[in-house]
Amino acid sequence: MRKIREFGGFRVFSMNTPMGQSRPGYEYLIVYMLGKVIQDLTFQFCQRFLKSPKDPTYPNFKLVEQVNGAARSNPQNVAEGYTGESLSSYIMLVGVANGSNEELAKDLEDYLRQRNLPIWGKDHPKVREFRAFRVFWLPNSPNSQSSPSSPNSLNTPILSSDPAEAANMVLTFCRMEGYLLSQHIKSLEVKHAKEGGFRENLLKKRLDYRRK
Repeated sequence: MRKIREFGGFRVFSMNTPMGQSRPGYEYLIVYMLGKVIQDLTFQFCQRFLKSPKDPTYPNFKLVEQVNGAARSNPQNVAEGYTGESLSSYIMLVGVANGSNEELAKDLEDYLRQRNLPIWGKDHPKVREFRAFRVFWLPNSPNSQSSPSSPNSLNTPILSSDPAEAANMVLTFCRMEGYLLSQHIKSLEVKHAKEGGFRENLLKKRLDYRRK
């Protein structure tokens, strides 16, 4: 089980990490894992609905490229920021991820609105069901009688064949992710205020060296 790290009381690591698996630190971040789920579901959504000849604005080439790019930008920027040396750059890149996530959410809202499909509120039973989702890495089980899971598999939900439900599920996850990214930014800002950034720490090391 992965050790929990908290910034400002905000849990950033998942508790449900399979034993014996080792991966980069950012892959334990809930914002990263949920971002990857959103990315995969967005790809499936595009393949199933936006690329369908039944869609009124088929073939949606530009929209498909746009939503897949926004979905990809979220976890990729979190990964880039986490692995960089500058905390201020990390904060900036998580902000970029948050912006991309919001862009995707707006595209999903437009998809529903333009096709006269409902945008479900937070009290809708299905939305409450979606909000109960908790992301985690699946254990590697190559000897399973059912479908073996890859060590790189998340517990991504099955996308509904109903376009309204599918779009609202991804939209709900985007809203959850937006909150988590905002909280992550706040926690990093607190960390920066307490510990300083890369340049500040380099300067401190230089001054300490010169005092010797």
